[in-house]
Amino acid sequence: MAQPITPQQLVRKHHRSAALVLSSLSHSLSRSRCVDVWSMGCVLGELLLGQPLFPGDSGVDQLVEIIKVLGTPSRAQIQAMNRNYIEFRFPQIRPHPWTQVFGSKATPEAIDLLSKVLQYTPSERWTPLQACTHPFFDELRDPATTLPNGRPLPPLFNFTPQGTLTLSLSLSLSRHHSHVC
Repeated sequence: MAQPITPQQLVRKHHRSAALVLSSLSHSLSRSRCVDVWSMGCVLGELLLGQPLFPGDSGVDQLVEIIKVLGTPSRAQIQAMNRNYIEFRFPQIRPHPWTQVFGSKATPEAIDLLSKVLQYTPSERWTPLQACTHPFFDELRDPATTLPNGRPLPPLFNFTPQGTLTLSLSLSLSRHHSHVC
């Protein structure tokens, strides 16, 4: 009989959130969405840097790499990631400014988006729909934007904060789940 797949196995090693490293996530829709948003931020960061944003060979290495950039999580942030985690012995490290992490490799919009999705506290992390409304994606919504060959972009998305609110309300009413991670 096949063993069930854990969330830790679903997410590429360098894209795991601190909460996932702390093994606090059950495989539920809202928790999976939070992991996916974190992973999206890691993939975007990796694309901008040309290398993994949080490299690490083990869970501990991964957590150290995250702390090097985001700083040491507070007790409240650790509790939000894993209520059962009581071993609060992390090195006290201040956050590394995103502008120093990326230098000239990222636009202010990209850095702002990353700062919204790479949050320790899952409920403070932007949802996928919120991320789609970010100004980082404005060029994709511009009708004048073309592909490198001059052809128009294929139909993508045109999410706006107002449209997301409408969509979120209808999803909440139909599926009875919250809009936050």
